[in-house]
Amino acid sequence: MIDLAETTPPGPFARLGAQPIALTAAVLLLLIAGVTSIAIWRAYTGTAPESDRVVASRQLQARTAQASEQLVEKTRGLEVTQQESIDQLQVVQDQLQTMRRLLAAQQADTKRLSEQVTTLNESIDNLRQSFASARAADAETPSVTSRKPARHRVQASARKRGKSRS
Repeated sequence: MIDLAETTPPGPFARLGAQPIALTAAVLLLLIAGVTSIAIWRAYTGTAPESDRVVASRQLQARTAQASEQLVEKTRGLEVTQQESIDQLQVVQDQLQTMRRLLAAQQADTKRLSEQVTTLNESIDNLRQSFASARAADAETPSVTSRKPARHRVQASARKRGKSRS
């Protein structure tokens, strides 16, 4: 028959594998020594990372709360500013609406006055034409010289005499 022999040469790990209790005990002793040295080091230096972490986390929470309060205050300030801007915009819009109404009324008055001026110009033109046609009619008809009454003639001759005597 065939004899199954180990073909791998025995190494240092193979020998340790045969004694797992001794290996576990050695690792356990190393761990205990490490934890003990850390505890001694903390006691000697007086600092504990856990308390530092707690203090740091509390400071971080305080800063976060402060930043949140500042954001809330700034948000309220922005809300107030926004409301003031809205109010000012409303006032400007009201003023613009009033100005539009006034402009429309002024334009209506200007149109009415323009129409009145046009009507007056037409009336003046009609009067001029009427006056011109009346003059033309007077010029076409022979002019009759009217004689002054005798009383006026006598007074006029007396005035001429009075002037010549002086």
